Amino acid sequence: MSTAGPGRRERKKQQTRAALSAAALRLAAERGVDHVSVEDIAEAADVSVRTFFNYFSRKEEAVLGRDPEHAERVRERLRTAPPDLPPLATLRYAFAGLVEQLESERESFGRLATVLAGSPRLLGELVAIGAEDERRLADLLAELRGISYPHALLVVSATGIALRIAVEEWGLLPPDSPHPPLRELADRALDRLAAGLDSVDQPGAAPPDTDPTPKAAE
Repeated sequence: MSTAGPGRRERKKQQTRAALSAAALRLAAERGVDHVSVEDIAEAADVSVRTFFNYFSRKEEAVLGRDPEHAERVRERLRTAPPDLPPLATLRYAFAGLVEQLESERESFGRLATVLAGSPRLLGELVAIGAEDERRLADLLAELRGISYPHALLVVSATGIALRIAVEEWGLLPPDSPHPPLRELADRALDRLAAGLDSVDQPGAAPPDTDPTPKAAE
């Protein structure tokens, strides 16, 4: 299998998409989603409106900045996970790269939190997108590990909630003071999930390391 990175044309497309999404999110955080137009976003990213529609069908998609390739990379890691891993450990392996990526995008997550707090409609759209991603991931997990779809969906959903809580905790920490990296908070949340919540719900108690896979920092 080739491990070559994207070519120049593909890198340019990725950069344009990222610039549009960053401009959309910045303007939405400053003005509110309802007061930002596609024309505003294209101008801020220094591209034409036509170019905008090559990447997004509407401004809300640009603000959320969801790149379908991110979900596909998680699914690809799921496919390449060691076959002897149990379902939860398999997902932990699959999400490791995503945790690293999120950690490099702290400022964007702060802006997105601001935008979502002021737009229940956009928050609902993000939840719906996440639910669809979970269903597709659960389908693949069930197939790969030979488990039922309901069980796979339970594992996927629980993992997603654990990671979301870690991201929320990380986002509330002052960025200019010492604090645990996101990967550490994610590992902590997933350790608790793997051990069983009731067995580690003690104030100040560190969860046991029950996961057989490399940590999210891998």
